[in-house]
Amino acid sequence: MRDAKKRLRRTMMFLNAQKPGLIKDPYIYGADSLMLDLEDAVAENQKDAARFSLFHALRTIGYHGAERIVRINGLDTPFWKEDIRCAVAGGCDGIRIPKTETAQDVKIVEQQILKAENEFGRPENSTLIMAAIESARGVVKALEICEASKRLFGIALSGGDYTKDLHTHITGTGIELMGARQQLVIAARAAGVQCFDTVYTDLENEEGFREDVNTIHLMGFDGKSIINPRQIRIVHEIFTPKEKEIIFAEKVVREIDSKKAQGIGVFTVDGKMIDIAFYDGAKRIIELAKASGVYEGEL
Repeated sequence: MRDAKKRLRRTMMFLNAQKPGLIKDPYIYGADSLMLDLEDAVAENQKDAARFSLFHALRTIGYHGAERIVRINGLDTPFWKEDIRCAVAGGCDGIRIPKTETAQDVKIVEQQILKAENEFGRPENSTLIMAAIESARGVVKALEICEASKRLFGIALSGGDYTKDLHTHITGTGIELMGARQQLVIAARAAGVQCFDTVYTDLENEEGFREDVNTIHLMGFDGKSIINPRQIRIVHEIFTPKEKEIIFAEKVVREIDSKKAQGIGVFTVDGKMIDIAFYDGAKRIIELAKASGVYEGEL
């Protein structure tokens, strides 16, 4: 489970699970994860039809390595238990819980997933969990949510509902999201899970989208939820280490390994003072570069 929890997730593309035309071959666009949506994208009188479409897609379509996450309906609806049964029976990789506000929400979903795994002969613990944070309470409880289950691989901010809860709105500047964004990243890092940013809905504003992605990358997010294949290229470009970063990271790792053996704790690399505290960051850049397919070095 550990490797699956830590896999590369720069982009998570939302798709309406009810529409076969959308979910039959979305892997061609190259998103790292696919979010097959049973919640907001599907009208209440179409939930059964969406599950039927989802189940057969999961069972019959080869998604060529793209992760398949299913967003279930909220725990305050009559739909979520059957959503989990359908998704687990189909063999999804994970379940996204909407409107998560407490650790108990995660535990309740975990129990239903385990029940479904046993019912449909899936290996226990093979279905991961992610939690969407959509309210002020969810932000405040983020660390508890992150630590609620060993299945949980990450949390994600849902900006639309969150800003409504704050009595504000999406401005495009990111100011209204800044507090939640930083708090979620801090909670995720403290718990050792991943953290994903909310969607950017102005599809015609490529410059604004690029600026938004640059901001969350600098804040420490692992990736971004997206709603259109056109957004994939920019996210992957920003979240994939550049050649200059990779070369420097290689130097740092090699120098620290060498100097440590000599009992030297502080030294310079390309004119910059380096010590052991830089090691994990350099290793992470190399691992991310490997996962992104841009590094074939020896480290």
